[in-house]
Amino acid sequence: MTLIAQPQTMHFTQPLGLRCGRDLGPYQLVYETYGQLNAQRSNAVLICHALNASHHVAGVYPGQDKSEGWWDNMVGPGKPLDTDRFFVIGVNNLGSCFGSTGPMHTNPQTGRVYGADFPVVTVEDWVDSQARLLDELGITQLAAVMGGSLGGMQALSWTLQHPERVRHALVIASSPNLNAENIAFNEVARRAIATDPDFHGGHFYAHGVVPKRGLRIARMLGHITYLSDDVMNEKFGRRLQDALANAPYQYSTQDIEFEIESYLRHQGDKFSEYFDANTYLLITRALDYFDPAREFGGDLSAALARAKAAFLLVSFSTDWRFSPARSREMVRALLHNRSTVSYAEIDAPHGHDAFLLDDARYLALVRSYFEQVAQQGEVP
Repeated sequence: MTLIAQPQTMHFTQPLGLRCGRDLGPYQLVYETYGQLNAQRSNAVLICHALNASHHVAGVYPGQDKSEGWWDNMVGPGKPLDTDRFFVIGVNNLGSCFGSTGPMHTNPQTGRVYGADFPVVTVEDWVDSQARLLDELGITQLAAVMGGSLGGMQALSWTLQHPERVRHALVIASSPNLNAENIAFNEVARRAIATDPDFHGGHFYAHGVVPKRGLRIARMLGHITYLSDDVMNEKFGRRLQDALANAPYQYSTQDIEFEIESYLRHQGDKFSEYFDANTYLLITRALDYFDPAREFGGDLSAALARAKAAFLLVSFSTDWRFSPARSREMVRALLHNRSTVSYAEIDAPHGHDAFLLDDARYLALVRSYFEQVAQQGEVP
């Protein structure tokens, strides 16, 4: 059965107070829902997206080829998160470039596009905006909140900011904060964008240009970190392009010779056509800032003591950007607080991208977890 997706928009006139001290408003959130909310309003599951994803979690848009949602293998009728049982909500984060209010929108205070003047947003701000959306939908408590990578950070933050509103949290391929290496990768990507001559201090819209060169490099760098060494060697190795296989050393330094070069440039070119440069800067900063233990002197156990949800944490053996060690940190902190925790470390070759792929063990684990949620009588 094909799931048909239908984007919706919720408008908010009351400003949202942000952690940076500014108010944002009026604003809008774009979202999609799948399945039916039951009479008890107890079967809602919120999906939080990662850096370059959106509200389009599952299903397809009629008449559009290759329009499957970014987690379509996970969410839908009969899938691990079964929309025949659960009411699933995907929300596009503030600051994004896929419909929710962001740098490409007009600032109502000035009448000009926000651009670089869009306020700094944090994971906590996103959670607050999502909570407002749920209020409007009449959902007081979530059966679960779920996300991978940056989405996992949001899921974790939900259990701390609104502990009474979350029964289960699925935190996948994520971490309680970024280590220095991850922050460094983000900074290099940001500098690639900010030093592009077409960036114009973030106000490139007024100049009718897009800093595509910077976006390409940022995406190429990011894509390298999402894959494992094993996958890159298996898919590409040191293979030359077909036309060069029998005639190496004959081309200039500007030519594409190795297959991995071709792949990275292709990914960079695609990304530069649809993603917004200011959004990239905003979202990577939100990643960098997230650290719930900061106000507790770095004590993660103390930070997570507020959580009342049951947890499923999943990591992948070859994910070196959000390594299993980071998930185990969260598991130890939650166990210290006597929280209900399940943890799985999947031996998978795909690197960080594994949380999006069709690993049978991983998908079966998530399916089993949601079946337990339903069988426990929590979802009539």
